[in-house]
Amino acid sequence: MAWKFGQMLLALAVLAALIALLLFAASRARGKHGDTVRAIFFVGPTLVLVAVGLIWPTILTIVQSVRGASGSGAFSLVNYASIFTRDDLRQSIINTAVWVLLVPVLAIGIGLLYAIIVDRTPIESVAKTLIFMPMAISMVGASVIWKFVYEYRPTQAPQIGLLNQFLKTFGLDTQQFLIEFPWNNLFLIVVMIWIQAGFAMTVLSAAIKAIPEDIIEAAKIDGATGWSLFRFVTLPSIRASLIMVLTTIAIAALKVFDIVRTMTGGNFRTSVVANDFYSSSFTQNQPGLGSALAVLLFVLVSPIIFYNVRQLRQVS
Repeated sequence: MAWKFGQMLLALAVLAALIALLLFAASRARGKHGDTVRAIFFVGPTLVLVAVGLIWPTILTIVQSVRGASGSGAFSLVNYASIFTRDDLRQSIINTAVWVLLVPVLAIGIGLLYAIIVDRTPIESVAKTLIFMPMAISMVGASVIWKFVYEYRPTQAPQIGLLNQFLKTFGLDTQQFLIEFPWNNLFLIVVMIWIQAGFAMTVLSAAIKAIPEDIIEAAKIDGATGWSLFRFVTLPSIRASLIMVLTTIAIAALKVFDIVRTMTGGNFRTSVVANDFYSSSFTQNQPGLGSALAVLLFVLVSPIIFYNVRQLRQVS
C-alpha cells in the first residue's frame, strides 16, 4: 500500500516537473517566432492529452466495432447488422429516440414556465432554489428516490411508494409502474425531466432578465401584451439560450444510462443504447458489439454538437 502511494507521489512530482519545465521554456522564447513557440508550449500538452485520451480511444473503438462481436476477429459489419436486426437492440434505439424527443421539450417547457411565473416575485429565490435542487443530486441518487416513489406492493398491503399510496387513498388498485410497457419508459423519463427542468429554468431565467427593458417597454407601447409579448419579444431574445439548453439536454437524454440501469436494469423493454453498450461490453463478453453501440452514440451525438457550436458562433 505504501509502495503504491509512493508511486503515485512520484508520478505527480514528475508531471509537475515537466509542466514547470515547459512553462520555463515557454517564458524563455524570444525573437520573431516567440509568440508561436509559446503558443506551442502551452497548447501542445493539451493537444497531446486530447489525442491520447480521446482521439486514440475513438479510433480503437471504431476498429474493434468492425471485428466481430468479440472485437478481435476479421473485418466484419455483423455488429452493425445486429444493432438494426435484433429486436431488443431495435427497441433500445426506439426508447432512446423517445427520450431525446420528450425530455428536452418537456424539461424546457416546464423550466420556461417556472422562469416566467417566479420571475421578480417575492419568493423568487426560494422557488428557484427548490426547483434547481434536483440538479445537485446525482442521477443514481435521483433514481433511488424515484424508485421509492414508484415502489409497488399489493393493494391490501401497507404502501411505502408515494404514488401507489396516492392511488390507494382514492380507492384505486396499486400499479407496477416500472414493469408495464410502454408506460414504464415514460415513468423513467419523468426522473430526467425532474432533474433537467431546474437547469433549464436557471439558464432561461437569466436570459429573460437580460432582455433590455426598453425593448419590452417599446413592445408594450405598440400594444403587445401577454402571449404576443412572449412570442414576439421574449422568445426571439432568448433564442440562443433556448438552443443551448435544448442541445445540452438532448445530448444528456441521448446518453442516458444511470436512470435506466438503477431503476430497471434495462429490463421490461426499457433499455436504451447506452445501457446496451455497457451490458454488451462488460457483462455479455461482446466488446465488439459494445463498441459498435458506442460508435452509434457518437454518430448520433455529433450532429447536435456541431449544430450547437455553429449557433453559438453565429451569436458571438
